[in-house]
Amino acid sequence: MRPLPKVSWPSMPRNRWQIVFQQQPRNNMTSEQDPKPNQGPLAGVRVVDLTSMISGPVATMMLADQGADVIKVEALDGDLVRGAGATRSGITSTFISSNRSKRALAIDLKTPEGVEALKRLLETADVMVQNFRPGAIERMGFGEDIVRGLKEDIIFVSISGFGDAGPYAHQRVYDPVIQALSGLAAIQADGETGRPKMIRTIIPDKTTAVTAAQAITAALFARERTGKGQHIRLSMLDTMVAYLWPEGMGGFTLVGKEVTNARAQLSPDLIFQTQDGYITAGAMSNKEWRGMCTALGHLEWLEDPRFLTVNDRAVNATERLTLTGEVLATNTSAYWLERLDAEGVPSAQVLSREDVITHPQIQANDLIHEYDHPIAGRIRQPRPAARFDQTPSGIQRPAPGLGEHSAEILAELGYADEEIARLVTQGVLGVMLAPE
Repeated sequence: MRPLPKVSWPSMPRNRWQIVFQQQPRNNMTSEQDPKPNQGPLAGVRVVDLTSMISGPVATMMLADQGADVIKVEALDGDLVRGAGATRSGITSTFISSNRSKRALAIDLKTPEGVEALKRLLETADVMVQNFRPGAIERMGFGEDIVRGLKEDIIFVSISGFGDAGPYAHQRVYDPVIQALSGLAAIQADGETGRPKMIRTIIPDKTTAVTAAQAITAALFARERTGKGQHIRLSMLDTMVAYLWPEGMGGFTLVGKEVTNARAQLSPDLIFQTQDGYITAGAMSNKEWRGMCTALGHLEWLEDPRFLTVNDRAVNATERLTLTGEVLATNTSAYWLERLDAEGVPSAQVLSREDVITHPQIQANDLIHEYDHPIAGRIRQPRPAARFDQTPSGIQRPAPGLGEHSAEILAELGYADEEIARLVTQGVLGVMLAPE
């Protein structure tokens, strides 16, 4: 396997007000390959990011990767995710992978000076994103009416767990709660016991992030046509129910002909054990089913009344997949994958997380790069999935340290050096260590 591409970011100029806030050593970065920060289809768009955890930060990170100037606004103790996950030199892998390409402003919004600074920042913004529980942003003094008074055409985005009303609206939320309430855990139920199962990755959080990023760009496009901003309201629960509907909840589409979810729960998955590992293989169309029967050496299945049509094969999925699995268990993964590919049957090895990084297809896609992060050292990151041929984008800058750009941002808003120094001294503004 060829080594991963080694890339680093452009050197960032130090601001002389980057003084002690966090005690991590810091190195500058150099690059001859990456674009300068804030290039891409969203260049010129400013996003004020008041979100924390995953759903909001990943959404705004996608916008930042595409060139938007995303300013992450944090309390002086920082986003909780700064302390979650594998850590090196005081920064976590989760934070790095949810907040790259952004600038960071650490400020105390419980002080009049902090409130004033945020108001001045919002006057320059195209988008504001927050994911506090319903009512919290209003209590902070930054409800939509206040913010729209500062910037009339702003895109105001509210991400919540359950929505603005209803019996769950007031509750705190984490990904497993949404997996449970949306039906996702039931859909993943064990085929033999019927016991619901969680997916062991935060699907609702990340799906909400993608949905939010798409909604924001749609609202920006609408503003270009109408000149008007709007309020986007998005809940994790709404996102997941909509996400699951095409097939996971599809049995409830036809009113009066509902199919209970019990059948879906009891359907086996498409993971098959071979002599030396696991593969997946699926045959939806008649052509693919013929290819499957040919590859497995069981042409008689083509005449089996249980498997004659697509619907027959769906109704009798348990029997079909049991027979398939029995055959696949008789030889190696490589043997079967070669035969399945020759017959045009969609199939692949089930890769470990370690194997994903070095897989030939991943490498052919030039997907995983290595970077020198100024705090965390050598890291891996996937490039943004979407490639733009006219407005090239990518990872714009490393995930920021807490308060790394505080002084820089306030200077852009017209604050004099003396004012910035006073706010730092008073504990209103957090700035990061930049040693000589």
